[in-house]
Amino acid sequence: MNHEILLIAGAAAGIGFVHTLLGPDHYLPFIVIARARQWRLSKTLFVSFLCGLGHVLSSVALGLLGIALGVAVFKLENIEAFRGGMAAWLLIGFGFAYFLWGLRRAIKNKPHKHVHFHADGEEHDHHHHHGDEHAHVHDLAAKKTNLTPWILFAIFVFGPCEPLIPMIMYPAAKHSVAGVILVATAFGAVTIATMLTIIAFASWGISFVKLGKLERYVHALAGAMIFFSGLSVQFLGL
Repeated sequence: MNHEILLIAGAAAGIGFVHTLLGPDHYLPFIVIARARQWRLSKTLFVSFLCGLGHVLSSVALGLLGIALGVAVFKLENIEAFRGGMAAWLLIGFGFAYFLWGLRRAIKNKPHKHVHFHADGEEHDHHHHHGDEHAHVHDLAAKKTNLTPWILFAIFVFGPCEPLIPMIMYPAAKHSVAGVILVATAFGAVTIATMLTIIAFASWGISFVKLGKLERYVHALAGAMIFFSGLSVQFLGL
């Protein structure tokens, strides 16, 4: 393996770090969804790892397919740009839909007061919200039908790793399979490691944040943050 390929692998690792750090869509959705759904950190990191792996491998697969078919780099980059737009709009749509669902849930679960009158004329009241009624049944159903991790995975598979395609072209042109693997692994490993590190520290920190009366809006807030994250990717190029 020549010196140039090693340099490209090092550059791929550095770009993977910066690419992930500057892209809030790489970690923000997992942080806010995990907080809203009260996922354990182990589950959050597992879902994040799978999404990150799909994110990287989809671009690697596209790059290798382009190499095999002799597709020019600029054509692959156009395809990646199209995938990026699709992923951003999917993230925007998912965030907006989750926001509306969370808002409806918050309104439905608004605490309210019931007054009870007794035969002796005494009265008392108590506060509750309907979200607590038969909670064990609804929680069980939610666990069986929770599609959120799969939606995130699908969005991340659509999401491209734009800097990776031109980087794997050089070792491919040199017919160095080991070089392609090294560059792709360096980029992918650093990208996923950066994602997981940010998510782990942010999830730990946000666990100390108490929203008080706003807690019932946590799903709506999560959806709004995902929505704006998608907008930042689509219109600010983050």
